[in-house]
Amino acid sequence: MLRITKLGTRHGRRHRRWTVSGALAAGAACALTLTGTPAQADTDAPRREPLPLERLFDNRAVSDDDRPRAADFDGAGGSLSAQDLVRAGWTAGRALDVDASRLQLPRWAPGRPDNVRADGQAVRLGGRGEALSFLVAGTGGDASGTGVVRYRDGSASTYTLTAPDWRRGPLTTKAVGLPHRNTPDGQRSETTRLYAVTVPVARGRDVTSVVLPKAPGRDVALHVFALSLRAPSNGWTGSWAASTSGYAAVGPWTDRTLRLIVHSSAGGPRTRIRLENTFAPSTLRIGHASVAVQRGDGATAAGRPVPLAFGGRAGTEIPAGAQRFSDPVDFSVPPDTNLLVSIHLPGTVRALPVHSYSNQVSYMSADGAGDRTAERGAGAYSQRLGNWPLLTGVDVAGGPGSVVTLGDSITDGEASAPGTNGRWPDLLARRLRAQHTVPRFGVLNHGISGNRVATDRYQGEGTSTVMSGVSAGHRLERDVLSQTSARTVIVFEGVNDIRAGTKADEVVAVLRSIAERAHQRGIRVVAATIAPCGGFYDCTKEADDARVAINRHIRTARGLYDAVFDFDAAIRDPEHPERMLPRYDAGDHLHPNDAGMRVFSETVDLRKLV
Repeated sequence: MLRITKLGTRHGRRHRRWTVSGALAAGAACALTLTGTPAQADTDAPRREPLPLERLFDNRAVSDDDRPRAADFDGAGGSLSAQDLVRAGWTAGRALDVDASRLQLPRWAPGRPDNVRADGQAVRLGGRGEALSFLVAGTGGDASGTGVVRYRDGSASTYTLTAPDWRRGPLTTKAVGLPHRNTPDGQRSETTRLYAVTVPVARGRDVTSVVLPKAPGRDVALHVFALSLRAPSNGWTGSWAASTSGYAAVGPWTDRTLRLIVHSSAGGPRTRIRLENTFAPSTLRIGHASVAVQRGDGATAAGRPVPLAFGGRAGTEIPAGAQRFSDPVDFSVPPDTNLLVSIHLPGTVRALPVHSYSNQVSYMSADGAGDRTAERGAGAYSQRLGNWPLLTGVDVAGGPGSVVTLGDSITDGEASAPGTNGRWPDLLARRLRAQHTVPRFGVLNHGISGNRVATDRYQGEGTSTVMSGVSAGHRLERDVLSQTSARTVIVFEGVNDIRAGTKADEVVAVLRSIAERAHQRGIRVVAATIAPCGGFYDCTKEADDARVAINRHIRTARGLYDAVFDFDAAIRDPEHPERMLPRYDAGDHLHPNDAGMRVFSETVDLRKLV
């Protein structure tokens, strides 16, 4: 729960100041402080005339590989490669969508300033948004500082911005990674990074300008390349979603069409899809895409698939680390229904971002089959897929917004009956549709099999055979905070951490950070206790002791979580509390069966979702 403290008066005149407190997680922003009355904002930031960001550029970060001395990003002659940026699709002046924010890249060219070293400059920026998004990097180390957002009504809010180091920051939270560092002595093979970082703003207020943080120190600089307001997703509800769990080697595939089967939660009269090139090093080309309702249980559509467009064009390119929403289309999505989303990949593809475990059979054509997105029949779809590449969301027009379930394999539905959509989030969506007491939210399943709260299984770069994703803390922005009309998050995760030997206090620290960061964005936070896993080969007494300690924190952390769902109590054996009851055990003593999934869904008090 947000903790709001009134701090009093100043200089004998009426003055209001509230502090909304929160903690900082890797790559995230922290406290939002609202200051001033509608007539007067009182901050320590200098009142300079705001200028467009590009007018403030004073540093050159990008150089041509043949002329590396034309830029000096870090004060030691280091710079980013212009050729690497082009290969990644990060071309000069391009608008990219990253974590639901549109960022306008600088018109970088060798020798031209393309970023500003933050030192209290005032940037002109107007409009309303859900968050303020920055494209940043630190040099000389991670760079952090506090800035100010000014509003049209005279009020202001402060924010803390952290820019991870361009050479040593975490790969798991980068927006893009480039394979080289240019130096005065030539090019080095070394991953350089840029980061998209968001900070809170006061919702419903018109922003007029943003004051950048003061310089963090003589040897450390915070560089800003772009900033924008994340547009509200009002008018849309998330109906289906899946997290990117890794970057998987495939085929190679050449000129194929994927036909992915996904299950709607909420319905609506219009729809759009979201494709993401997460963790990729280069641009991905999409030829065509379509959507249809599934007929039966295979790759056959119930009607002619409806073509999708991207910016008015049938195909699109998705730069490395970016996402693309399709244009809204008049296609009515029924609730609780299987959809077919078909995607044509016209080139040769050797690796793709995927959600590794779908518990659902999807389909694809053979090499050279070409564009089959418009076909109603299943004849071209001769091969099966057990994962979901590229597709991360299906939205519907209207509706009250979405509940996000953040979890691991239990939320991913690993032991539920395949193809039945019997995961506990699916069952929760059906409960919501069958009642009229609370809004009929869409339910977005962001469980990843093998995922952990506090440590990364996938390291964020290159192809990997471990497809368990980056940590819940590191994927919070992408998988919760930027999800379409997210209203509430249910966090049900931690069993993989304790089995790996992670200490209870480490897990608790990240759970606390997740709650505080979500609250800063106005999202309600529900924590679910960790279910027992006694009998699984590595669920030792030490692991169970950690589980009990984490659950004690969840049950007693008053004010941190808006509600608690006690999944542990609902499923455990009273005679052996370290184990689940046999009637809920899928057989491995770790994953609940379909009956266990029903118990989890029924444990959710729907009234506590609002």
